Amino acid sequence: MWDLHRLRLLHELSLRGTVTEVARTLNYAPSSVSQQLAKLEEEVGVRLLEPDGRRLRLTPPGELVARHAAEVLDLEERVRSRLASAEPVGETVRLATLETTARALLPHALTRLRGSAPHLRLEASVVPPETGLAELETRGFDVAVAEQYPGHSRSHRATLDREPLGTDPVRLAVAAGSGVTGLADARDLPWVMEPAGTAARQWAVQQCRAAGFEPDIRFDSADLEIHVHLVRAGHAVSLLPDLVWTGNRDGVRLIGLAGPSHRELFTSARLVSAGHPAIAQVRGALADAFAVVGAGRPVSR
Repeated sequence: MWDLHRLRLLHELSLRGTVTEVARTLNYAPSSVSQQLAKLEEEVGVRLLEPDGRRLRLTPPGELVARHAAEVLDLEERVRSRLASAEPVGETVRLATLETTARALLPHALTRLRGSAPHLRLEASVVPPETGLAELETRGFDVAVAEQYPGHSRSHRATLDREPLGTDPVRLAVAAGSGVTGLADARDLPWVMEPAGTAARQWAVQQCRAAGFEPDIRFDSADLEIHVHLVRAGHAVSLLPDLVWTGNRDGVRLIGLAGPSHRELFTSARLVSAGHPAIAQVRGALADAFAVVGAGRPVSR
């Protein structure tokens, strides 16, 4: 019989491309990964890997075995979900969350889970949505929270599902004493936005262009608290989602935008494990948290 652990290493190599990256992801030494892959070759009886410069690449038989490994891993995950449904036990769910949902939703979700599922251990990491969905697909996480914007839908992955959390309005944030009354008034002001390549950045730039100007982006940061501090101090303006405002909003004025101006938040899980009770409980707790937090949204003024 082929060793399941070694099959997983081959599958990871097919996804990540290098032994070093597989080792980093699974917290192994690269030499250990190489040794285990060599043993798998002995078990299978054919050459699975071949040199490609300083790297290893899968041979055609290696690619076939890697696809088989993915099917075996899916089957194991599906069976684990069925066993958990029949007899719930202590489970760990690994959550990839956005910065804003971690701040606004996670405390409420954890409080709910403490009462409804005390046996469940939730581990959460704040990562960009692009990273969260990719790592979810490769089993780095069990649930991911992601976002998309009007006209900028995220590509659907065949192995993942989606459950909507709801919509989170996005508004123009300016210093309290600013004379800005709408987006067009901010054409000559400095902007702070999320890093280039993110969906939030692309959408924000498009909003400015639709208002007739190219934004003067002087600052970028994935940490939205930095956006808030720069806006409050009068050094920049920004388009910020409502879930940012879980704390003090003094010194900042919010202005509504014309047209669809929100982000859609959703949770995603692998299809083979979406029915797992622990995963369903985490997603339910996040949905309840969103309903609670959404009731206290700020008002534009």
